[in-house]
Amino acid sequence: MNADIYKLSNRIREEKPLVHLVTNSVTRNDCANVVIAIGASPIMAIDSREVEEVVSVSKALVLNIGTIEENIVESMILAGKKANSLNIPVILDPVGVGVSEFRKNIVGKIFENIHVSIIKGNQSEIKTICGLEANSKGVDSGDNDSVDEITRISQILSKKTNSVVAVTGKIDVISQFDKTVYLSNGNKMLKKITGTGCMGTALVGVFSTITNNMLEAAVAGISSLNTAGDIAYKKTTDIGGGCGSFKVNLFDAIGASSYLTK
Repeated sequence: MNADIYKLSNRIREEKPLVHLVTNSVTRNDCANVVIAIGASPIMAIDSREVEEVVSVSKALVLNIGTIEENIVESMILAGKKANSLNIPVILDPVGVGVSEFRKNIVGKIFENIHVSIIKGNQSEIKTICGLEANSKGVDSGDNDSVDEITRISQILSKKTNSVVAVTGKIDVISQFDKTVYLSNGNKMLKKITGTGCMGTALVGVFSTITNNMLEAAVAGISSLNTAGDIAYKKTTDIGGGCGSFKVNLFDAIGASSYLTK
């Protein structure tokens, strides 16, 4: 699998695709940096007066509701509809969707108006979208369902939305209808810094620009972050560093695509 991701990452560096991210204000800079590190180009237009033009020259659209506001919802809908009309993949990160009715309504509105190519969220977020009871802890998941149950839920949502559904956790579960891929790499240190989930979604968006296989794109984006996390953790512990060092090492690892062949 890593060899395939390596080939895709080489194509990213060759083509330098433009990725339009309507993402949250907390992690905007980090998402831009990982997109650049892996070889693509980010743009983060959020004003409704320009999002359609911007998405028209982009290769993927990433929507992240982490710090959502009503005016940004309008921009997301306009951008998403335009992306659909141009067959540009749309990736949705429903951050903290279970926290408030406002967020639930926003995600519902997105699904009513936009076809989403890939949905990426934690267990609580995906369960909430499915209409199931979830134990959301802010933007984090408080659920700990079995892999079999997560697989069942992800496949149901995939069929319902005609989307790839990626559920992140100790084991990442990524489904497209009845086909599911499991990823067990990654490091617990990824949870110690803000925004790694958003960064992973940004990477999924990047990979969606150079393959028509959205399952492959989701697996490649999540796996590349996980693998970089493993490498960054080892380098951090070797120097006796902490969270700050880990974040720097994570960006370094993402930028060094040679690790994907190992």
